[in-house]
Amino acid sequence: MEMKSVTRSLRILEAVAQHQPVTVGELTKLFELPKSTVQRSLVTLAEAGWLRANRKDTTRWEIGARVLAVRPAALQGSSLYAAAREPMVRLRDTVNETIHLSVPDALQCVVVVDRVDCDQAVRTFINIGDTSPLHATATGRAILAHLPRADVEELIGRGLERFSDSTPTDSAGLRAELDHVRADGYSVNLNQYRPDVCGVAAAILDTDGTPLAAVAVSMPASRYEPDRLPTWGRLVADTASEISARRRGA
Repeated sequence: MEMKSVTRSLRILEAVAQHQPVTVGELTKLFELPKSTVQRSLVTLAEAGWLRANRKDTTRWEIGARVLAVRPAALQGSSLYAAAREPMVRLRDTVNETIHLSVPDALQCVVVVDRVDCDQAVRTFINIGDTSPLHATATGRAILAHLPRADVEELIGRGLERFSDSTPTDSAGLRAELDHVRADGYSVNLNQYRPDVCGVAAAILDTDGTPLAAVAVSMPASRYEPDRLPTWGRLVADTASEISARRRGA
């Protein structure tokens, strides 16, 4: 009986991941189970951190932080992780700033899956497994710039949350910024998500142009120098291209 309950909960977890944000009623119809049974599984998974209620509509459920935290560990040993590590270390040695590798979680967020620290006394720090919104970060916009327009419009349609005075929350402004990212080959974050944190990021693309991840240089705002942006952008874009090639075995 206990194993049956665990199996049912895992199936519900998978369904939420596929259809999120999803209601109890939708899951009830999908599994042809009593509403009370589905609700009990959802609450149990939420208490353990695997699921959470959607912030804008608490009647809907979505994947929780614990799933996102486990994901980086599962990625280790993958072709992306293996291909990225050495170029990230070299980029860190070149710029002496913290380097991050992040992957998208659908249109929900980006998740940090690896980090190479610099030796600066003052440096940025983001935990492995931390998440951030796509529209407010350099890594997120690097990925967004290479997603289909329909995906971008879906994200905009959900509303662009403001995290600082400089967060891009205007739909036209975000679209224009994504055009610049595609033209430049890299994206820039100037205190748009976390205060006093700047970053430069580029997308790591699959053979068909799908963005698999993004690599970024992250630094305190006090060390951001506008004159150095073209150099940082070229280095990050070259690193992303190298990771893509290494992953393909080129």
